[in-house]
Amino acid sequence: MEPFIKSHEFNFIKAQIQALINGHANSSDRSVLNALKDMAKEKVFQLFPELTEEQQQILSPIHHIEDRAEAKKLLAELSPCVIPFKGVTEQTLKKLFPKVKKLKVPKADDIDWKELSYLGWFDEGSSRKYIVTHLDNKLIGLHGTFTSINKKGVCAICNSFADLGMFIADIKASGDGTYLKKGNYICEDSHQCNRNITDLGRLHDFAHTMQLQK
Repeated sequence: MEPFIKSHEFNFIKAQIQALINGHANSSDRSVLNALKDMAKEKVFQLFPELTEEQQQILSPIHHIEDRAEAKKLLAELSPCVIPFKGVTEQTLKKLFPKVKKLKVPKADDIDWKELSYLGWFDEGSSRKYIVTHLDNKLIGLHGTFTSINKKGVCAICNSFADLGMFIADIKASGDGTYLKKGNYICEDSHQCNRNITDLGRLHDFAHTMQLQK
């Protein structure tokens, strides 16, 4: 089957499955559990307005999930349907950050592209974090200083409670060449951040705010 599930949608499906498992662990009321199953299936199907019959068939078992074994089986079946983040080469990354000398990039072989809504990495030498994502149908690169704040809070990208750092970028303020610094709190761990994303809205808002950096 041709992949049709984006990374954040797969995360959303996992969240609905976990809600079903929790429901069965905490209640034995069949009417309540059936309502929970109907709700989970409806939410998942709403992600995909134009499902083919084959796609509906592979998603439909979510209605029957009651325990971790069933959940694991379904997620394994759905995994091949996840669309990988469009692979980027070292050359592509260098083009996205043309003013960064000696850019250190992550090794492609170490990346699970199916888990990504964005590619993020931290360069300890420069204390800078780099973020690459798709915005308005094109690949963009963001970079800024990143400092751990040694406390937990809500990430501006994934909207989850996590260990945070402050990302600060230089944004071109006007046509006269002046700049201002703009920042926000985001996850220290970009890999876990990606696993937490169930909606791209906040990622896109963050990218729109930061993409004017030069």
